[in-house]
Amino acid sequence: MRLAGRFAEFSAQLAMGNLPQSVIEKARACVLNGYGIALGSHPTPFFGVAERAALAMDGERPDGATLLGSGRRSTVAGAALANAALFHGRAQEDTCGVAHFGAILLPLLTALVERGEGRMEDFLPALVAGYEVGGALESAYSARTTAAGLRASPLYGTIAAAAATARLWRLSVERTAAALSNAASFTGGILQSFGDGTDEWRYQVGMAGRNGLAAATLAANGSVSAAGAFEGHAGFTRAFVRTECDADAIAGGLGRDWSLLKVTFKPYPVCALNQTPVRASLLLRERLGDRMDGLRGLRVYLNPTVVGYAGMDKEGPFQSVSGTLMSTQFCVATTLLHGAPTIARMADFDDAAVKGLIPRITLHADESLGLLACRLEADTGNGEPPSILRMDTDHTEYSYDRARVSTLVRGIGEETGVAQRAYDRIERFAAALPDADLDDVLAAFKEIQTAR
Repeated sequence: MRLAGRFAEFSAQLAMGNLPQSVIEKARACVLNGYGIALGSHPTPFFGVAERAALAMDGERPDGATLLGSGRRSTVAGAALANAALFHGRAQEDTCGVAHFGAILLPLLTALVERGEGRMEDFLPALVAGYEVGGALESAYSARTTAAGLRASPLYGTIAAAAATARLWRLSVERTAAALSNAASFTGGILQSFGDGTDEWRYQVGMAGRNGLAAATLAANGSVSAAGAFEGHAGFTRAFVRTECDADAIAGGLGRDWSLLKVTFKPYPVCALNQTPVRASLLLRERLGDRMDGLRGLRVYLNPTVVGYAGMDKEGPFQSVSGTLMSTQFCVATTLLHGAPTIARMADFDDAAVKGLIPRITLHADESLGLLACRLEADTGNGEPPSILRMDTDHTEYSYDRARVSTLVRGIGEETGVAQRAYDRIERFAAALPDADLDDVLAAFKEIQTAR
């Protein structure tokens, strides 16, 4: 059987009764984080842009799916686009490898269930299907596709969205395979907006949801789709990865090497690859104390993939938070000067002290460091040796349980003025899955609709 069919067999049989408890609990943490970050993203401008675009394309529908940032209604596809920009607004969505599946899948599944196009009992298995199918491809190929300038979230997220939708709709194995094959044809997404510090990437996740929905809808309505969409001579793997597809290796990990268990969360509103440099900078700030004024130079050593990732090694000028949260120099500088970064600090493009410190911060590649590790070497002058701080962090440091996610999102709510009762609602929803009430989620988001 081809890879699309093997993915389909796996995802179609997922149910609460055959999922490991650890996977169920991590999925609940992802749900809580996704909704919680979206609530705290209400001050960011990206939802407004996406909402206007969605309404222009799909129109307002009184009986449609809720645009969570405003309370207006549109099509499921329109809600997937607009709401994904809200979930992606702080850039603190969860991360699976280097892909942000939660910001794609949760807005889409929420809209579908609200519209009656899926049952709540299938919500969590559908979410797991998306993470596992998308995560299997991301794990196998993202190192190569990212180096080629392709962004993992939309590239693999479109396929994840098709898998999740097909599972929510309980499509047959044959029709699920068709949905995945369609998605392989509809996918893509480049990294250049990170390099230019612009906002296209904010909307890529919503487009991945829309395209995955289209892929599943076409399959449900009888599309004839390529069985060899992944491993064929002109298929996904050869086209995007430039290699042969090892279907046995990819499918062999399904149900054993759970992608969801590798999902990480972000304590700060910066790129996932800048989380450890920020944490290290907080420790260095505390260590240097008054000597910060004499900081002559700071060398930041990172994994070569991180240094080479679009937008990471950039001194400015900056025109959007999309640029500052990617720039390691900006993230480190604002942390050293002001402490833990906030959205307001990340949006202060003209901070004279930060602009003055950035030229003294240089990035260097070190192959001995893991993807989420870093080493800082600070020169403070006066003949003192460099102050060295190394953090050999891996994904386990950011793989929070639900209690820690709760602390994280509630803290963001305090920063952004979201009522704590909104978090009570989404916590109740996540804990109750699969017997949850979507009205809890909709009621939670009414708190930010009145604030906008």
